[in-house]
Amino acid sequence: MENRRKPAPPAATLDINCDCKEYVIDYLAKSFPVRLMAVFTDENGNPRSEPMSDEQGAPVLCRSALAARDRMIEQLCALPPIATALDAIIERFGVDQVAEVTGRTRRLVVGRDGRQKLQSRPPRANVAETQAFMDCAKRILVFSDAGGTGRSYHADLAARNQARRVHFLLEPGWRADAAIQGLGRTNRTNQASAPLFRPVTTDVRGERRFISTIARRLDSLGALTRGQRQTGGQNLFDPADNLESIYAKEALHRWFGLLFSGKLDAVSLGRFQELTGLRIEAPDGSMVDDLPSIQRWLNRILALPIALQNAIFDEFMGLVEARIDAARQAGTLDLGLETIAVEDFAVLSDTLLRTDPASGATTHLLELEIARALKPLTLKRLEELHGLTGQRQRPVRNARSGRVALLVPARSILDDDGTRVARFELLRPLKRSHITEDHLAESSWEDISIDAFREAWAAEVEEARTSHKRERLYLAAGLLLPVWDKLPSDFVRVSRILAADGRSLLGREIPVHCVPELCRTLGLEREQTLSADDIVQSVLATGRAMEFPSREKLMVKRSLVNGSQRIELNGWSVARLDWYKAQGCFTEIIRYQTRLFVPIDSAASVIARLASSA
Repeated sequence: MENRRKPAPPAATLDINCDCKEYVIDYLAKSFPVRLMAVFTDENGNPRSEPMSDEQGAPVLCRSALAARDRMIEQLCALPPIATALDAIIERFGVDQVAEVTGRTRRLVVGRDGRQKLQSRPPRANVAETQAFMDCAKRILVFSDAGGTGRSYHADLAARNQARRVHFLLEPGWRADAAIQGLGRTNRTNQASAPLFRPVTTDVRGERRFISTIARRLDSLGALTRGQRQTGGQNLFDPADNLESIYAKEALHRWFGLLFSGKLDAVSLGRFQELTGLRIEAPDGSMVDDLPSIQRWLNRILALPIALQNAIFDEFMGLVEARIDAARQAGTLDLGLETIAVEDFAVLSDTLLRTDPASGATTHLLELEIARALKPLTLKRLEELHGLTGQRQRPVRNARSGRVALLVPARSILDDDGTRVARFELLRPLKRSHITEDHLAESSWEDISIDAFREAWAAEVEEARTSHKRERLYLAAGLLLPVWDKLPSDFVRVSRILAADGRSLLGREIPVHCVPELCRTLGLEREQTLSADDIVQSVLATGRAMEFPSREKLMVKRSLVNGSQRIELNGWSVARLDWYKAQGCFTEIIRYQTRLFVPIDSAASVIARLASSA
């Protein structure tokens, strides 16, 4: 009997969509409100509602609600499938470029013919994928909590792949210790370069709630483990990212006040209370004393329509950033431990401040000169980030210094009275800063052509690359706790000075103008004196008035006269006015009052002559 083999049936083509659409549709089908409700009044006169039923006890359904539910389900089913982040990355770059180190044993991949296929992953797949990434066979690595245990992905000097890691934090989660573990996989010792951390969110402002939580917990965990916040957060987040800080709480209290007085543009008091269920207005028409906490406010904001929550967050963040900017300018912004990477540093002087009688530990005031390698922003990178042509960008040049900058709009801030203050960001080769619209109109910045801007920017970049920035600073190091209350309370900055050769110093920075007062407070026999150049630089940089030794105990301060900064002398004697002018000072009568100024270009030499004649 002849054996005849039947042909195999054609293989089924896989068409699998791994999304959560069915869960949303099942939720709508079961939970969408479709029953008619009967409204009645209770014994207290309050309106109430209850579901309606027919004579047989069956629920009475609303036809318009049923039609709305079915129409919504129909639209959801017609939407294209949305791939998960992991599958989207693999589909975009391909399995030949992406190393996946997760706990998945099977995955759907798209072959070169464009067809889906189910791929099994053996237990040692994670080891092979890790090695492929470290050997530079695959340039992209995706790892999860399950795939991050016991492995290292940093730019190890012993590995072939020593490229700088750019670590995108896609799902930070709610546990700070888990986030630290994941971040630590790409930032370890014996590495060619430190990684760049990039938290990822969408343009929905409410998602900042999750970044805020992990930022706060990272800071708290770092403070508990080693007593320094850098241990947890690694300065990964901006102070404005923590929406539960003292600045955010103060801003929220002011936001409630502006909402109650009707000075906000995003939402009115009545609509906010209706949408969120938060009561701000008391029955007597005043604002309640027990305002909602910031955690509760953030949770309710997340339930609002996206456009509305974005508008509310923009106004709220304007209040937060206004407070952070004020604290930064005042020197009271506590950033935790900051690492200052320098090319080299030298100790110019070492003053013993205190010796502990019990342990013998010492506290020192170090005068340092640090040299930093300047890393300017190239013109190519500037064009990639912001572009040079458009309605939002404006190339400008400072008429006084000749320096150029790119002026781009920035987030507006809100005053305490609810007035919106428009701001711009000045992007320069070596730094960036903010300027308000009013200050911009009074400043020396003026528009220039694109060609002139390109030429000047390239010249500044070339000049910065061939030079080092040298500056001096004072650092209180050693045993600081016994003298912590003697240090300046309005300037709190703990820094680690890290040189290129591995040397480091850890301490608290002391502003130049606070050094003499600190020495006097600690009762040193020989007080620390400042040079005239130190006094001038400190006054111009901080705006704080300083006293220097002279016969009349003159005070030097920074003053704004006719839109320009000047150095002014206070405490001078009218009888010696001609002598001051002979030393290089000049006078000007402003509002029928004679004021004495020092030329900025020769301020150090003039002040030195005034001090030498004390």
